[in-house]
Amino acid sequence: MRYRLTFVAGLALGYVLGTRAGRERYETLKKSARQIAQNPAVRNTAETAAQQGRQFAGKALHTVSDKVGDRVPESVAHRVRSLRHHNGHGGGEDDWGTSDT
Repeated sequence: MRYRLTFVAGLALGYVLGTRAGRERYETLKKSARQIAQNPAVRNTAETAAQQGRQFAGKALHTVSDKVGDRVPESVAHRVRSLRHHNGHGGGEDDWGTSDT
C-alpha cells in the first residue's frame, strides 16, 4: 500500500511539474486540492484515521511490551514504563507522545 501511495504521489507530482498547461493549470490543481483538504468530511475522515492509527499503535506497543517482557534492554523497558505511566495520568497525549488534537 505504501508503494502505491508513493507511486501515485510521484505520478501527481510529475504531472504537475511536467504539464504543458503551465502555471495556470498548477494553480487550478492547487486550488482544487485546497478545497478538498478544507472539506469538513475529508477533515473528519483524516482526523478519525489519525486517531485510529494512534490507538492501534498504542495497542501494538502494549502487546509487544507484554510479550517481549524481560528480553529487551533496560533502557527500552524504562521508556515503555514511562509511556504507560504518562498515559495513565491523561495529559492529552497518546503513547507516542503526540497530542490527541
